[in-house]
Amino acid sequence: MTSLANNVSLSRPIEGLMQDYPLTLHHIFWRVEKLFGPKEVVTRRERGVHRYTNADLVKRVYRLANALRGMGVRPGDRVGTLAWNNYRHLELYWAVPLLGAVLHTLNMRLFASQLEFVIRDGGDRFIFVDASLVPVLQNLQGRLEGVERIVVLSDDDEVVPQHTLGELIDYESLIAGEPEAFEFPEVDERAPAAMCYTSGTTGNPKGVVYTHRSQFLHTMGAMQVGSMGITEADVILPAVPMFHANCWGLPYAAGMSGAKLVMLDRWVGDGNVFVDMAEAEQATILGGVPTIAMNLLTTLRSTGRRLPRVRRMLCGGSAIPENLMRGMDELGIPLLHAWGMTETSPVCTVAQPNSQHLTESERFRVRLTQGFIQPGVELRIVDLATGEPLPWDGEAFGEVHVRGPWIASGYHNGADPDRFTADGWLRTGDVAKVSPDGFITLVDRAKDVIKSGGEWVSSVDLENAIMGHPGVAEAAVIGLSHPVWQERPVAYVVPRPEHRDDLTADDIRGFLSARVAKWWLPDEVRFVDEVPKTSVGKFDKKALRANAAPLTSA
Repeated sequence: MTSLANNVSLSRPIEGLMQDYPLTLHHIFWRVEKLFGPKEVVTRRERGVHRYTNADLVKRVYRLANALRGMGVRPGDRVGTLAWNNYRHLELYWAVPLLGAVLHTLNMRLFASQLEFVIRDGGDRFIFVDASLVPVLQNLQGRLEGVERIVVLSDDDEVVPQHTLGELIDYESLIAGEPEAFEFPEVDERAPAAMCYTSGTTGNPKGVVYTHRSQFLHTMGAMQVGSMGITEADVILPAVPMFHANCWGLPYAAGMSGAKLVMLDRWVGDGNVFVDMAEAEQATILGGVPTIAMNLLTTLRSTGRRLPRVRRMLCGGSAIPENLMRGMDELGIPLLHAWGMTETSPVCTVAQPNSQHLTESERFRVRLTQGFIQPGVELRIVDLATGEPLPWDGEAFGEVHVRGPWIASGYHNGADPDRFTADGWLRTGDVAKVSPDGFITLVDRAKDVIKSGGEWVSSVDLENAIMGHPGVAEAAVIGLSHPVWQERPVAYVVPRPEHRDDLTADDIRGFLSARVAKWWLPDEVRFVDEVPKTSVGKFDKKALRANAAPLTSA
């Protein structure tokens, strides 16, 4: 017979008895200091290579934290960084958010007016600038009223370019006499840790504010086997700017896992430097946008060099052309396709084949998609006209909406509120279809999809088909106004050097005729020396449209 006392015990609510441990970057830094002190951080410099251990890094982060406190940096203050991928920038990646301040990575490739806007809108009190980038700030001379101090990052033998910015504090002198110990304050996991602005392809850039919690969870997600799969044994070499979406989270993933980190400073686009560093440091994981991968492929083919230690190259930013993926496969470097954006920290999907994909052709087809939806992220596609949810049948396509713990809930200062739905989803502006098993394939950007005679044409699919031609280096497709069909596709094609004099529009159309629907064939093929790029290396279709001559057949 059950006693009354036991009945009372069974009916009483219970509490969860787990510690309320904050998900902040402090824990990742604890691992760097306590577990991975001997692991290396390597940076390419103007003269040679800078090399030190995580233990050295930690001491300098403590010295920097003391210096920042001495400068008057307070919790919530924005600290701008105008810097390349290097060890001093990495020190700021740690010290600033660990103090409770906000790391604001600045994109040196923005127009001067946009950079000025970003600094003002972000509210930067301090800016740390690489010596070689002082001229970028000089372009804003007299327009940085809110910035109290500018610190220059330079080597002993490096000459700081002439400027009229007033006194620049030398970074090494700033931290030289500071103690190699610091007690970081407790920080709420929902406090801001970093800011990154979108690349400003339409209007002013918009500020995305990452929290400690979002950075922590994104790091955990990126390390999973079904995602980037980063481990302690890896050597990570990202040709991804540290100003762009926190370098895809790779610096923090290296810290959490204990992987060695190799950085290219200002030479992220130099194929020979990329290969030199990957070879010398025995890199196992590379990272970069497709244009970087194309450059690497060209360098390896032309020099005959190989990188046998590399087990994958993380590739995102835009769709990977099939011929690029096949070319890298031939050289033993599998491309791991991923999708995301500044607003998503950035990783949302990763194209890792799974146990359902049994044949090599199935696995390759899956690798060409933008990937499988990652744990922590929820995704839906909605009709472009009605906003109604669409089925995951691999055929219907619509705008991608996402939500999750590392997805933005709004922009800084309330910019562009229409990008966020009333029920809590981010409107990404990307158009995609989703397979029944959860793999997404991007069709276009909402602003780039071409509507011809009431039917949609995917500029991305058409570009990838064109870049399958052996004589084509790059191709971008836009829609131009047509009096009958509303819009028609026009292709801008960069021939490979050896085909500059013999590649014709008929060659391109003939190649496409067996690969796309007849009504997808571009009305015009315009040969150019270069496709304009955005500040993060994507095709700048806004610039193409702004300068495009009308269709001659219209």
